[in-house]
Amino acid sequence: MTMIDRFMHSFIFWGAWIIIPVIMEIIPSFGGFFLLLYRRFKLRRTYKKPALYPELSVIIPVYNSEDTLEACIRSVEMSTYPSERIRIFLVNNHGRDNSFRVFGEAQKRFPRLRMQWLEAEQGKSRALNLALYNSEGKYIINLDSDGVLEPHALTNLVDKFEANPDLNVMTGAILTTPSMIEEYPAGLKRLLRKLEFMEYGQAFLAGRSFASETNSLYTLSGAFSAFRKSVILKSWMYNTNTICEDTHITFQMRYIQKEKVEICENAIFLVDPIEGFNKLYTQRQRWQRGSLEVAKQFLNDNEDFGKSFTDVNVHTLLYDHTFAFPRLIWYLALLCLLAMNYSSRMIIFSTAAIFLIYIIVGLLYFLSVSIFLKEFDDLGHYYRKNWWVVCLLPAFNLMVFFIRMAGIINSIGTDSAWKTRNLSDEKKAFTDVVKEEFRKPKEWLGKLRELVNNEEAEGLG
Repeated sequence: MTMIDRFMHSFIFWGAWIIIPVIMEIIPSFGGFFLLLYRRFKLRRTYKKPALYPELSVIIPVYNSEDTLEACIRSVEMSTYPSERIRIFLVNNHGRDNSFRVFGEAQKRFPRLRMQWLEAEQGKSRALNLALYNSEGKYIINLDSDGVLEPHALTNLVDKFEANPDLNVMTGAILTTPSMIEEYPAGLKRLLRKLEFMEYGQAFLAGRSFASETNSLYTLSGAFSAFRKSVILKSWMYNTNTICEDTHITFQMRYIQKEKVEICENAIFLVDPIEGFNKLYTQRQRWQRGSLEVAKQFLNDNEDFGKSFTDVNVHTLLYDHTFAFPRLIWYLALLCLLAMNYSSRMIIFSTAAIFLIYIIVGLLYFLSVSIFLKEFDDLGHYYRKNWWVVCLLPAFNLMVFFIRMAGIINSIGTDSAWKTRNLSDEKKAFTDVVKEEFRKPKEWLGKLRELVNNEEAEGLG
């Protein structure tokens, strides 16, 4: 009986604790690695250059962008794409700084660029829509004002468009700027930014590249996306009732206009590293809440989306949101396993084994991303030099999972907004609630103590 009990304990433990992550995440990751290699070698062919590059409309929403706008405009001017074929729309949506002065100086500094300043109502979506109505050119490129283009990004993007007439919607690859990462002091601050850099590399050059190959890319990047003008003007434009307008326009393209959505891996846009844990906390919560908003809108409006469980976006919704609470319970089950007399050595060993497998998967993705970055000397060198950061990504991803869980919880019964409570605000709110809950018992205890002391004093008297 002892052997049977031991076997059942072991079977339940390894079946629940190891098999679930292996089936749900690890096995698909190995398959994804080989598909990425196939895609990389398939993309090695050089696209035929157009005899005459078409005109582009580059839309840059501006909101208190005084410190970053000039660098963004300069990156467009320094692009290998012909400057005379580019028209830039800078759309201010109620910013209150000196961004307009930066625009005026840029006009003098970059005379080859045609630039126009527009004033929009508040909100990024409204700014994008206003520029779309005024846009010219064959392609529409959306850029955030706090990033810079890799010099070949626009050319590579248009080359892919021109070589694939049936491709109308693309996103670029987003990475953080290595030089800005290295400006942070060595230690935890710089490590956080390096983790973000590696995460972005794997998310875009592995995750979204894989999704493109299987026609399952979930969302365009709001920081750098591109459309044929003839296609996006047939859409409902950017939705003003969600904080995830990039996901909403992606769903429109896929479900309403039946377009294929892809990534252009060699069109890279570099953004500032994350400012700190507070910014990471609010950013990931906003992404999570926004994706839930958009999914809800399309579940209501698009019957096919709700019925088709073969659809990758339904899978994403189920995996990232519906299964989030069981996954949370699974993570916290470690304490329960200890209470059920499972060996602490077994729990530590199995947890270490899972993390080791995740590290191996991360290193495989690291290899595939390194191949994609081979044509970019500086970026590729920086990425390969920091290979060791991949070993810490499982812990970083676990932390991000709990942040996203907070986003799901905070979205219940509340309206989303760009300004959300950061980690420090959440901590203060929690502390205030605890203090308030203990205030009354503390008052009662004080009154009881006074009563006892008074009675003792009267007895002594």
